[in-house]
Amino acid sequence: MLMRILKSVKARIKNKLYPKTELEILKERGLTFGKNFNFFNSHIDYGHCWLVEIGDDVTITNSTILAHDASTKLHFGKSKIGRVKIGDRVFIGYNSLILCNVRIGNDVIVAAGSIVTKDVPDNSIVAGNPAKIIGNTENYLEKHRGFLKEKPVYDTYWPYKTRSQIDVIKKELAFDFGYDE
Repeated sequence: MLMRILKSVKARIKNKLYPKTELEILKERGLTFGKNFNFFNSHIDYGHCWLVEIGDDVTITNSTILAHDASTKLHFGKSKIGRVKIGDRVFIGYNSLILCNVRIGNDVIVAAGSIVTKDVPDNSIVAGNPAKIIGNTENYLEKHRGFLKEKPVYDTYWPYKTRSQIDVIKKELAFDFGYDE
């Protein structure tokens, strides 16, 4: 008993002195992810992250991934759980929700605010609640390759833009869009 308490105190002190990132903790708990995984202000099911697998070149922005559904807990004393698999080269837009038992293929774009309740095939763009296929990733990227030749591209990041640069950009983007690096 005393050894267990000492071990717990030692672990708490270590965590205070050398805090881990949320991603490090999730990895220790069983989350698997590939190279070039960008995880911005998002939440992955802490208690069931071992059911989540994320591929290479994935970006998740301010979104949630759930590998459980507790809607049955009150009635049956059990929660539904299911694997979540996200393929390679996937972008999950701001404030999206990926529910349990969902597979997202390769080269997929999930639009901001989407709720993904079913599998998403490769090379798809999905949007809405529930998310539905609205386009093809390859076509979307080809369209933007063309736009990159005609639309303005700004090569400076926000903290380094001067007030006069900001004014020019705002004027140029008054009725259209551009790109930032």
